[in-house]
Amino acid sequence: MFENTMIVQSAVSAFNNAALVAPSFLWTALLTIPLFVMVYFYGGAFISKFGWNAQNILSRVSLTAVIMMLAWVVLFGGNYAVLRDAVTVLPFMIATIIFVASVFVGSNYNTLKLPRFRGATRKTKTGIVCAWIVVLMAIGLSDLHAWWGPILQIGAFLLGLIVGRFARCEMRPVAGTVLIMFALTIAMLMQPEFFRFGQLGALTPVHLLALILMAIVIAATVAMRNVRPRGIIRHSAYVKLKWLLRFITALCMGLFVMTESVPVYLGMMVVMFVMFAMSVAHQERLAQHLDEIMFAITLMVFGIITTMPVLTALGIVYYVSLPHANVWQQLKFLL
Repeated sequence: MFENTMIVQSAVSAFNNAALVAPSFLWTALLTIPLFVMVYFYGGAFISKFGWNAQNILSRVSLTAVIMMLAWVVLFGGNYAVLRDAVTVLPFMIATIIFVASVFVGSNYNTLKLPRFRGATRKTKTGIVCAWIVVLMAIGLSDLHAWWGPILQIGAFLLGLIVGRFARCEMRPVAGTVLIMFALTIAMLMQPEFFRFGQLGALTPVHLLALILMAIVIAATVAMRNVRPRGIIRHSAYVKLKWLLRFITALCMGLFVMTESVPVYLGMMVVMFVMFAMSVAHQERLAQHLDEIMFAITLMVFGIITTMPVLTALGIVYYVSLPHANVWQQLKFLL
């Protein structure tokens, strides 16, 4: 009864059960509503002091978001007492996310505009080396479930920086950011307890609705960024196909709520993408900046479910920088 293993597992179960009864991401979002309101009204004036403007805000927002997500996956993960060591692939999933995020940061190295230390003193150089050591230690300590864990994570980080730094072109801001958000969402669904998102097999309706909403905004963003409106589908056929896809999407949602399965979630997202892609292709044209508005909404939603208000704030700032429009009237054709 008083064995160390039993005590740790009981504490972990109690923590997860508390998180299930009161999803922390929801209450954090509610409590930070005043902050989001302030960002909406005054965020533009604040970021202008750092040189952000209409020409560079997309690159700055995406790069800041990726750096924050990289820090989040390194610092926020843990809880190895519930990690299924024999069967889990989560360490490899996290290493892949770290690699892709590092490639993004490395390929956008010039955008960072870091200070040059050509005439730096020995003390300054020592500080830079110490900072790198701290970063690498944090990344290595993020995976201690096996002896090769720190090697895997540090190697993924350094290799990603090297690949990105010597790449001939930069990763596209929206595509790279959405890809990392998608991968992190899948990782959270694989083992929610690892990311303090709940307990596998026992997610509440709040958790499930948040994941479904995340799938909707990711699929919509990808569809509007990659599908051109052509007006090539006849209206009668479009209506029938749209109702068929709505029915299949509803079935996928119900199946996902019952199973909480990653393959079902991926299938649901694919069906949503097909439905949104068909809606976009059916249109003669789309409103200007509509895909960028959806990207901003995706950032907001992801910031809420990962308890990172800074991402939600970035999404709000980017949304405010775009031309004002009736978002619901412009986006309801997707549904």
